[in-house]
Amino acid sequence: MTSFSSAALIVNAKSRKGQALFKQACQALDAVDFPVDAHAVEDPDQLEATIERALAKKPELVILGGGDGTISGLVDHLVGKGVTLGVLPLGTANSFCRTLGIPLDIPGAVAVIRTGQKRRIDLGMIGDDYFANAATLGIAPQIAETVPHNLKKYLGRLGYLSWAAIQFLKFRPFWLTVDAGAGPQHLKVVEVRIANGRFHGGEEMMDEAEIDSGDIVIECVRGHFKRRLVANWAATVLKLKARREDIVVFRGKSLRIDTKPRLPISIDGEVLAHTPATVKIAAAAIDVMVPATPSA
Repeated sequence: MTSFSSAALIVNAKSRKGQALFKQACQALDAVDFPVDAHAVEDPDQLEATIERALAKKPELVILGGGDGTISGLVDHLVGKGVTLGVLPLGTANSFCRTLGIPLDIPGAVAVIRTGQKRRIDLGMIGDDYFANAATLGIAPQIAETVPHNLKKYLGRLGYLSWAAIQFLKFRPFWLTVDAGAGPQHLKVVEVRIANGRFHGGEEMMDEAEIDSGDIVIECVRGHFKRRLVANWAATVLKLKARREDIVVFRGKSLRIDTKPRLPISIDGEVLAHTPATVKIAAAAIDVMVPATPSA
């Protein structure tokens, strides 16, 4: 069990469960034996300023409450600060927590903070931007750019799936170029997943990605028709061996990617970059609290 002298809690109160669960999180954290400086941030534009103010007080532990986008958006501020990350899963998919085996309920996640252990993990990078879990090219950025915020907040996965069906009608396969150092390779693809962990969108998709492997993994779903993407999604949800069909995997420390046409890149659900881009791994970048006996 790891002990701390102080902690800061920053909750994205605009995430799907943020406002409703902030009070519950504070109550659950009453059980820890160190003071917690708690912040509920209702305006997402104030999240970065809030974490900077919290870090100025030199906490040993920073607990972030929100979805994968919140974690990735704030993790840059923790790199090199000598703090440990704790996570409360208040988002839709909570893929980062799933990868780490952190329970998806507030009491369970707080129990990990109280009785768990530190684990040194990698972070992905696109350009100079760190991310915790995954980035995507294809229909996901199209959804992220257009989905109404209230749909995301109140309907969660159902909202994403409904909006995805609408956007799917507009989607087209695209050309991808990947250079892993041995020369460029060109593929016609329907989706590209850039992963630091096994889970993406709440589903276990990336068999070859590990959060402390020292490599970033790019998984490409080949296809000239978008029905290949539907088949791959279905096989993934049903855990069929067919999910590996039409998959091409690249891995390494640094890879260059480009597309025709130029496309947005969503990083844990938020569109934050565009092609062309350099994808890298930041090996052993931060410590995070995980279960003492991992469940995943």
